[in-house]
Amino acid sequence: MELILLQKVVNLGNLGDKVTVKPGYGRNYLVPQGKAVPATAANLAEFEARRAEYEAKAQAALDAASARQAKLVDASVTVSANASTEGKLYGSVGPREIAEAIGKQLGVAVNKSEVVMGEGPIRHTGEFEVTVHLHADVEAKVKVVVVAEAA
Repeated sequence: MELILLQKVVNLGNLGDKVTVKPGYGRNYLVPQGKAVPATAANLAEFEARRAEYEAKAQAALDAASARQAKLVDASVTVSANASTEGKLYGSVGPREIAEAIGKQLGVAVNKSEVVMGEGPIRHTGEFEVTVHLHADVEAKVKVVVVAEAA
């Protein structure tokens, strides 16, 4: 399936690239999310006519992500969770809790889907480094301190 990308997609291409993807990926993800359109003659002509608009929109998204990244440089958030005396959590701290903590403590709106936890959810107290993927080109590292709740 051939598509025209309307925005940069990680590991696929940049704005305006004509790419070939598997039909399910195109039909179920790229087209419904507004990231691409089918590569027909009419869509190609419309894209070329609106290229400046798409580029301006992409630049605005990049600038917004860069501004959010500047607020997250050397940032640290504290999350309290119910834990045993040995420091093992009675549950886990996942992307939702970290995104909420960043929003409350730092005042930066972060979606839970932007929080990348490579090793999975946090299950012990301590300090951890989490990646926040703000844009295809913009990432920030945030230190997460997990402490036991006061009983």
